[in-house]
Amino acid sequence: MLTLADLYTALGQPIKIPNAGAIHIREVVIDSRQVKLGDLFVALPGEAVDGHRFVADAVRRGAIAALVQQEVTDVNATPDTLPVLIRVNNTLVALQQIAAWWRDQFNVRVIGVTGSVGKTTTKEIVAQVLSMRYNVLKNEGNLNNEIGLPLTLLKLRPEHQRAVLEMAMYTFGEIALLAQIAKPVVGVVTMVRAVHIERMGSLDNIAKAKSELIEALPSDGIAILNDDDERVRNMAKVSRAHVMTYGLSPRANIWADNIETYGLDGISLDLCESVAGITTRHHARVPLLGRHSAQTVLRAAAVGRAEGMPWGEIIEGLVRRTTQLRLVTVEGPHSSVILDDTYNATTESVIAALNLLAEMNDGPRIAVLGDMFELGDIEEQEHRLVGCRAALVAQKLVCVGERARWIADEAIACGAQRQNVIHVMTNAQALQALTQIVTERSTILVKGSRGMKMEELVSELSKN
Repeated sequence: MLTLADLYTALGQPIKIPNAGAIHIREVVIDSRQVKLGDLFVALPGEAVDGHRFVADAVRRGAIAALVQQEVTDVNATPDTLPVLIRVNNTLVALQQIAAWWRDQFNVRVIGVTGSVGKTTTKEIVAQVLSMRYNVLKNEGNLNNEIGLPLTLLKLRPEHQRAVLEMAMYTFGEIALLAQIAKPVVGVVTMVRAVHIERMGSLDNIAKAKSELIEALPSDGIAILNDDDERVRNMAKVSRAHVMTYGLSPRANIWADNIETYGLDGISLDLCESVAGITTRHHARVPLLGRHSAQTVLRAAAVGRAEGMPWGEIIEGLVRRTTQLRLVTVEGPHSSVILDDTYNATTESVIAALNLLAEMNDGPRIAVLGDMFELGDIEEQEHRLVGCRAALVAQKLVCVGERARWIADEAIACGAQRQNVIHVMTNAQALQALTQIVTERSTILVKGSRGMKMEELVSELSKN
């Protein structure tokens, strides 16, 4: 467990508290409301809220130390007594510095996961597979950025043998920073798609930013790349590490075929590997939803193989039902099945969700699709791609938001009957429309970008 002496050592500061090596830090916390006795509170300045306003609250709740970058006048503290305020130039940089130092204290292999789509589910399934053999740490929830990843690393304990860390990015240099802190030896890239293209400018720029993980791997590391995505496949050119590919064709080192989908009952597939000209085939039926989940299975299998696991152990890990998926089912009006996929939305993920809806035969299929954000100059064409696929899948389509008008227009252009396509601006209006549409047991897909807050719509629907 991290001690107060460790903090000073990591920060390169002299130890000012007597017996600091015997004072253990229970948790490192950035929200004063979560502070418990023995915690370190990190006062992060933010655009909306400055953590320095809550240092006193953190101390009242039991924090024995706080990292601050400015004077805090409402806390009585001295340099050599508890609670102690540790002054640094930048609290975020200090948090990252402490996390990097702490990570270096452990002989743990770090697996980094990045990509435009699918990285969270991949992280979860990789951790699930590895846990068949190893004690695994993973980042929880959305702790995948310059704040969340250091907080995750500070949970490392001597018993951990592997750490599976999702790495998010919004611009150049961020994944490089995360890799510098975490020092991954295995890097997994899912795919490159038009997420954050409004900021990044092009798909090539997104690929360049994602490739920072692969560039950071050591020469004895392993880069696990999607052979079906040309931009990901080309990341092999910047890798010092050994490259392992996965995909849906035998060109990849590990590939899948004979994929069968069973709606909410998961998928089955054959996992194939060619070694020294000999191909082995391993059948699995896994509780992941939709044909696109075969890629997730392949990533987890590839990591398992990279980490020395036999196929039997990998398959056993894949078939376990321990991971909470982003897409969940909720009961709706008239005993309908709501496919709640409201966490976020990209063109790729919406079409994947529509493909899953197409497999459902439990009453009429209804798609409720909201705006997709951060698509920049291609936002109209991406929404129209979704609209055309929705026309082929859903008997009824409700489009929510300003951009979703393109989904509605294209659905009609692609053959949907005008009376079966509804465009509204708000979730409240969508709920009103659905109250009229859903008159029998149906399957209802609800999906949109995070900012659309469509989970509120699911919540209201599930009450009916």
